[in-house]
Amino acid sequence: MSFDWLSSPCAQPDAELAESARAHQLQLTKPPGSLGTLEAVAIQLASLQRTAAPAVDRVWISVFAADHGVAEEGVSAFPQVVTGEMVRNFATGGAAISVLARSLDAKLDVVNLGTVNDPGDIPGVRRAIIAASTANFCHGPAMTEAQLDAALDVGAESVRAARKSEAQLFIGGEMGIANTTSAAALASALLDEPPSCLAGAGTGLNAAGIQHKVSVLERALAQHVTAKTALEQLRCLGGFEIAALVGAYVAAAQAGIPVLVDGFITTTAALAAVSIQPQLRPWLLFAHRSKEHGHVRVLMALEAEPLIDLGLRLGEASGAATAVPLLRLACALHNGMATFEQAGVSTA
Repeated sequence: MSFDWLSSPCAQPDAELAESARAHQLQLTKPPGSLGTLEAVAIQLASLQRTAAPAVDRVWISVFAADHGVAEEGVSAFPQVVTGEMVRNFATGGAAISVLARSLDAKLDVVNLGTVNDPGDIPGVRRAIIAASTANFCHGPAMTEAQLDAALDVGAESVRAARKSEAQLFIGGEMGIANTTSAAALASALLDEPPSCLAGAGTGLNAAGIQHKVSVLERALAQHVTAKTALEQLRCLGGFEIAALVGAYVAAAQAGIPVLVDGFITTTAALAAVSIQPQLRPWLLFAHRSKEHGHVRVLMALEAEPLIDLGLRLGEASGAATAVPLLRLACALHNGMATFEQAGVSTA
């Protein structure tokens, strides 16, 4: 099985346009740096989009759904059938991300990689079934190499579709009962830190439930102690939807499409993707700081400063979608404000 495409070069941000955008910000009618992160985001987008007038009018949101074998260990407050039911809810417009995507006039791409409660063919859902779920990683690897390869390509295929639609921003989301357990396991392995530092409430576990999750994670990590590379850790501990996110992030950077990263699970996927292909890091913007326990630690590892902190922990790309208006405002300010010279405003 070849994963060579993951190490293919990423597009290069335009350093000259970054400097030009930074100089432009200094000429706008405001004290230098007074718009804080909004200035930095506009400069970053100008560099990534290779334009003096950055924009995020065309947003592509891919939500990858899949089930996890580790759910049989009782690590979620919700039953596993919810994953398939939520796939239908995404497509029929009732989920949070569905509402947000409509409000943003964003393209919502729902992808089913395999659920134990298969909802069948649904208009608006791409079926990319790999298996009903991953294997229980407490007993063996979550995925075979062939399954990992397929999941990575599912993510890359969504990026190919986004590029064809001339998307200016890619957002990845996820749905899968027990996927905070998978993300915590993967983050623990990638960071070489105990699962107690990464495991949180997920769908709403109490203190006893979180402690049980930690014990499950300790068993799983002991099972896969020989998995040393990020790709092998992803295969052994990840989920189909997490692997799809990894593939999407790498493919987006290779295609030159900026990425807005959502919460704990997607940020863990970003950490795995950067570990596999370090060149993609400049292409990542980070939307929010989740309430999920391990998210702060993963953000720190990526040296990421998220745009907002609203106590969100839903997933589905909902936090990233919520942050899109800030990106749009940053671009509007960068492109629309008058310079001191244009406005006839004194600088001294």
